Amino acid sequence: MRTPLPPRLHRLPGLNAIVTGASGAFGSATADVLRHIGVNVVGIDRKPGPGVIGCDVTDEAQVSEAVAEAVEQLGGRPDLLINYAGVGPSVDIGHMPDAHARQAIEVNLLGTWRVTAAALPALLESRGRVVNTASLLANLQLPLAGAYVVSKRAVAAYSDMLRAEYGTHIGVTTVFPGYVDTPIHDVSRANGASLDGLVPAERTRDTVMAVVRAAGAARAPRDVASTTLGTAALHLTRHFPATTENLVALQMQLLLNDGTFAGAEIAQGLHNRHGTLAAQQNAS
Repeated sequence: MRTPLPPRLHRLPGLNAIVTGASGAFGSATADVLRHIGVNVVGIDRKPGPGVIGCDVTDEAQVSEAVAEAVEQLGGRPDLLINYAGVGPSVDIGHMPDAHARQAIEVNLLGTWRVTAAALPALLESRGRVVNTASLLANLQLPLAGAYVVSKRAVAAYSDMLRAEYGTHIGVTTVFPGYVDTPIHDVSRANGASLDGLVPAERTRDTVMAVVRAAGAARAPRDVASTTLGTAALHLTRHFPATTENLVALQMQLLLNDGTFAGAEIAQGLHNRHGTLAAQQNAS
């Protein structure tokens, strides 16, 4: 027997949803929850599978074809688009954009843009809803996460512009998850620049339920964090950016002096600029 739904989710059963990044941790879990409560879901992901259409979101032709197929499978009427597809490389923001930096922009920002644009005519017709996934790092300048930070702040701006231009006919929500231990961090772990344990961790479930609640709300909320702590962090980083930057700089100096990122070649410049020796030189 199915557990009765909370009132804030009553609008969801029977709706049709497209979920990108549907083979990943967030996307697959969200698709499972939505299906459990009676939503028809078609996934889109680079890795195809049952209920998931294969698509590289950096390829405009593939996106157009995949979205058209998803819309057809949903009877021509998608009610929800949930954009999760993303990557999280480590880069030195002072270097020319390399393949990792370009991939972050292509997947996180332009991938979201492409899929949304392809689905928009059908969403406008259904008076549907778009839920884009940014990150608390969109407003929190953690070193070595520059490409991810830039791309996710741009996702938030894209959501705002989409709402400004199309908000009369669709709802647009941006969700700002915190740090969640998912495969998106595998690259940074491999090069010794992982943020594991350096920032407060959230659970996959926190993000999934934030997205589901946003999709089920009577009116689309504008911006949503995944947890109470995340909500406070989102407020702090938006309204007190200078304070946030100072706190991050202090934390990074302490961590670097403690040997954090010591084995990461990409972080050697940070050690030279922000470690104890650099602080002593700046003070003299």
